[in-house]
Amino acid sequence: MHRFSRVMILGACALLAVLPTAATAGGNVKCKLRFQMTGWSIFYKESNGSGTIKCSNGQSMAVKLRAKGGGLTVGKSTIDDGHGDFSGVSSINELIGTYASAEAHAGAVESAKAQVVTKGDVSLALSGTGRGWDVGVAVGEFIISRR
Repeated sequence: MHRFSRVMILGACALLAVLPTAATAGGNVKCKLRFQMTGWSIFYKESNGSGTIKCSNGQSMAVKLRAKGGGLTVGKSTIDDGHGDFSGVSSINELIGTYASAEAHAGAVESAKAQVVTKGDVSLALSGTGRGWDVGVAVGEFIISRR
């Protein structure tokens, strides 16, 4: 299963090639996201979760996460240990909003997730591990809002 998960994660990276390349954001503040998400999919995909964004300038924010979209996807999974790295920004407030997403996910008992989302000049690379069963590739929206 680990080999299959790696193939799916590499597939997500390949999806990056079809997304518009985000320009470098105007700031030099580095921000990271730690999160948990639970979701399901049968062609349509929906996930909800929460997390915390922490930035190199000391700013932090509790956030709600929602992903929705569709593609060749089926399953139900929970990501317990999610990590994300944002491109450089000037303020944590630039990170709130709706991002375009591409995602590959695979798992049976153990689940792996790779996703890249973009919003204008801001991009976010996500990865995580968890449990459940799922397989597929999807495109859609990834929404970050204040909790």
